Amino acid sequence: MLLILMVTGVLAVEINILGSLSIEQDGKRVMSASQRASVILSLLALSPGSPVPFDQIVDELWAGRSMANARNALQANIGRLRKILKEVTGMNGDLLVRTVGTGYLLDVSPEAVDAYRFVTMADKGGELCRRDPRAAVAELEAALALWRGPALLDACDGLRCSAQAAYLEERRVTAYEDLVTAKLAVDAERMPLAELRQFVEEHSERERLSELLMLALYRDGRQAEALEVFHGARRRLADDLGLEPGRALHSAYQAILVQDAGLGEPRRALVDAVFM
Repeated sequence: MLLILMVTGVLAVEINILGSLSIEQDGKRVMSASQRASVILSLLALSPGSPVPFDQIVDELWAGRSMANARNALQANIGRLRKILKEVTGMNGDLLVRTVGTGYLLDVSPEAVDAYRFVTMADKGGELCRRDPRAAVAELEAALALWRGPALLDACDGLRCSAQAAYLEERRVTAYEDLVTAKLAVDAERMPLAELRQFVEEHSERERLSELLMLALYRDGRQAEALEVFHGARRRLADDLGLEPGRALHSAYQAILVQDAGLGEPRRALVDAVFM
């Protein structure tokens, strides 16, 4: 995720959290924060404009470890984070990371955080899939382009950041599924099948991905490969989870088996070549 701090309406600094956390200004990487400062900034960025209690931050930093002076140690790390932000923005770090009641607050709007923009764009793209798939493709491609690596890579040891990283990854895969659905609906440029296969391998439990790969292969004139994807998914589900494929995947298999017209026309060049 990319956090953009807005200072009096002007772009001041970017904080990259999808991948290794780094602080950038004007497209130039300025410096990286220490491990604990990275965790604090990442945690605060997940709730921009809202205070995060001291105890939650302490727990994220030192969960399961006894800290006699945890509050003092937290204050020291907040001081380091504010110093980094001041060096990057030229502003007093106290204005960006504020002490509020019994916690700290990152004083930016939710719209300044790319994770929030990603979720908003992904939701919009998903809604557009049925009524305007071309617009959905543009929206979803823009949303997925915000990603630069695994979410919160430098802050995943704590419970809250690891849970949020898992949530964001779930949303990323769902957005990709929606993107493939929209591309197939508009018959856009040929699907990058290697990429889609990789997603299926990395997320073998996602039956929708297998279903989309089957449809993409069928549209590409590769019916036998499409059917084999079903059998492969069926084996994995049985071996890993002791389950049978769901109704949607079974329906896709049956439709491909009988070349149901509702699937669309496969590429004739490849289909004809098989029978030459």
